[in-house]
Amino acid sequence: MILEAGYAGVAAAAGFMAYAVRGRGACVLAPSVWRGPRTKKRIALTFDDGPSESTGELLDLLDTAGARCTFFQIGRHVERLGEITAEAVRRGHEIGNHTYSHSPLYLRPRQFIEDEIALCQDAIERAAGSRPLLFRAPYGCRWFGLREAQRRHGLMGVMWTAIGQDWREDASSVHRRMKSAARPGAILCLHDGRELTPKPDIRDTIEAVRRLLPELRGQGYDLVTVSDLLCPTSAAS
Repeated sequence: MILEAGYAGVAAAAGFMAYAVRGRGACVLAPSVWRGPRTKKRIALTFDDGPSESTGELLDLLDTAGARCTFFQIGRHVERLGEITAEAVRRGHEIGNHTYSHSPLYLRPRQFIEDEIALCQDAIERAAGSRPLLFRAPYGCRWFGLREAQRRHGLMGVMWTAIGQDWREDASSVHRRMKSAARPGAILCLHDGRELTPKPDIRDTIEAVRRLLPELRGQGYDLVTVSDLLCPTSAAS
């Protein structure tokens, strides 16, 4: 009986830790949001792992639909393709911090987490002229020390309502998943890069977005940045 109770306690602790690390609504290790208010027909499209050589094509698609979105960018890519980061800002999009090297943060020391965030903040500021206010952890995994790092850098964590799995599925599957997740206040996660891969193939992502944008517009949704979704009166300019 005692042994069984011990096993149950260990299982409960493991389940709680898994939720704290990866749960979209968890704020145990750091504050974060996973959706916005449901009172208006607004959706925030977000793109992780860029900038990449194909981000420009995505920017053109977003322009055509009158959409503004949030790009969570990797510092090493920003150092390589800073002109794309700057162009995204010029077109009215928002840039978020996705760490410097996209290394998982879980099981990492606090100084590693601080350095990953600080280096990315610096790279984006050099390219875009301002420091991000939003942060998304690689793979959505948080760890001890992230709360303090976010506070030092003035960052709010952002998870997602739904993720497209566009790094492994074809355009039709990604499109269906994102379309079915479209609800007022949703934060949808896609990718304009593939971790640290140079010149990544994101054709399925682009095709899924090409199909999705007119459908969301036709349903009356405004496609906005995360900041505008959360706080419309003080959206990032």
